[in-house]
Amino acid sequence: MTLRPELPGVTHRFIRAGALRMHVAEAGQGPLVILLHGFPESWYSWRHQLSALAAAGFHAVAPDQRGYCETGPPRLADRPAQIGDYTMLHLTGDVFALMDALGEERAVVAGHDWGAPVAWHAGLFRPDRIRGVVALSVPYRPRGSAPPIATLRSTLGESFYMVYFQEPGVADAELARDPAATFRNVLFSISGDSPGVTLIPPGGGFLDAGSEPAELPGWLTRADIDAYVGQYAEAGFTGPLNWYRNMDRNWELTGAWHHAPVLVPALFMAGDRDPVIGFVRPDGLADAVPRLTKSIILPGCGHWTQQERPAEVSEAMIGFLRGLG
Repeated sequence: MTLRPELPGVTHRFIRAGALRMHVAEAGQGPLVILLHGFPESWYSWRHQLSALAAAGFHAVAPDQRGYCETGPPRLADRPAQIGDYTMLHLTGDVFALMDALGEERAVVAGHDWGAPVAWHAGLFRPDRIRGVVALSVPYRPRGSAPPIATLRSTLGESFYMVYFQEPGVADAELARDPAATFRNVLFSISGDSPGVTLIPPGGGFLDAGSEPAELPGWLTRADIDAYVGQYAEAGFTGPLNWYRNMDRNWELTGAWHHAPVLVPALFMAGDRDPVIGFVRPDGLADAVPRLTKSIILPGCGHWTQQERPAEVSEAMIGFLRGLG
């Protein structure tokens, strides 16, 4: 089973970033672009952009984020175990620790799925260090007036996946039972090739809201599934799920940024078949991000933008990066 598929021009190393021993994949030389993956993914979700950005004259660095795959303390067995070790302050702190370790004062941060809120908040917290934000699939939403999980529970109930993820051990065990089936289901079910997803049925699990494909879509290969399975073999799903278990804690910790806009230049991209923009709509994004350069909606694309539409995403990213000067 492949842990690190060989990609032309892409190298791997471990970097001491604060308290973490962070695994990164990187390519190219030039201005720094940090690529933050989502759930349940890894550095590998940026496999197409690493080479494209390098060819365009940028230093592209895609880490496994906190709790994911090969990133952890010096001894992986001691990876952060407490749920409270996965707050937005920790996650953005890891970005700046990585920049420090690379000897860079400033960078552009790109994020997909959960990586997008980390990128947005990096720009919110430290605009002096973030040249720009590229966010895929998840638009910026300023801090609201009520804790998010309580709000989701009252409006959508226990059948919404973010609520289901709150109980430690439950989703962890479900997703780890057959990782290959998990990745086939999740990567297909919210892609542009899927008929769609539903709420979790009573007594069911997260995977019951989606389905496995009869055959993999053209953008996703068996080798891709094997790569993700291999990367999750040791670390599992608990660290990634702990990100969700801090949503209310993040709300509590970010009171100083209540309704605050993101003031750095930004690019937003999403697929028009992505269920995420159905409940986190990008309407009004320009008000919350005054220096938004473009908001691009890709027809027929689902949630996995940079994997489903790699050439279009790379082209838009490179155009935005070159526009920063």
